[in-house]
Amino acid sequence: MAEQTAPPVIRDGAPTKPDAAVVRDALGVGVAVGLSGFAFGVTSAGSGLSVLQTCVLSLLVFTGASQFALVGALAAGGNPFTAAAGAFFLGTRNAFYGLRLSQLLAVPKAVRPFAAHWVIDETTAVSLAQPTRRAARIGFTVTGLTLYVLWNATTLLGALGAEAIGDTAAWGLDAAGPAVFLALLAPMLKSATERATAAIAVLLGLGLLPVLPAGVPVLAAALAAPLVLWFQGRRMGPAGREKDSR
Repeated sequence: MAEQTAPPVIRDGAPTKPDAAVVRDALGVGVAVGLSGFAFGVTSAGSGLSVLQTCVLSLLVFTGASQFALVGALAAGGNPFTAAAGAFFLGTRNAFYGLRLSQLLAVPKAVRPFAAHWVIDETTAVSLAQPTRRAARIGFTVTGLTLYVLWNATTLLGALGAEAIGDTAAWGLDAAGPAVFLALLAPMLKSATERATAAIAVLLGLGLLPVLPAGVPVLAAALAAPLVLWFQGRRMGPAGREKDSR
């Protein structure tokens, strides 16, 4: 019933967009990011995971930033539980994406468990960029399907080819995943609060990297959000208005 009563247009007065244009944009994102699964496969196998373990990660986890964080922490000698915790908390952002997309896409309840697996940075970015619910659904589906198939196929190829490549650290392939994530995130940092949160998270993560066990700096970087919100609350004051600095 939710699907029938939900308004078909996402933004009032927004122009329609041809389906072919939506598919083209979605395929572009899916193919470009999906190919970076090769870098994950190589990095994961080079970190000591088997081909099967590497492929299962991509099939079941399917969120590149968390996958790279996990294998990166393991490669650095981190505790498996700490590495898994860091990857988990990094992946919790997808839950917040899901809250927005559940209203935007309004998919039937029977489809939601399957659609939830495709709620990642790329599908969210493509969906939110569309002017209508129909276009958002097409963008989400095409991006998710293309990316899932390519990511898992290239993960397998990367894991199988890791031995042929040799020293994976020398190629710097472990930077591919974070680079893609930052490229998608940067255009979304529009407000001062968002930019401040991202900057503090980077400073916390990099600053604590030399002194904390592998995987822990990722968890510490999550403190950036409450810190910024606390500071913002102090500036606004109890009345909800910014305090006079004079």
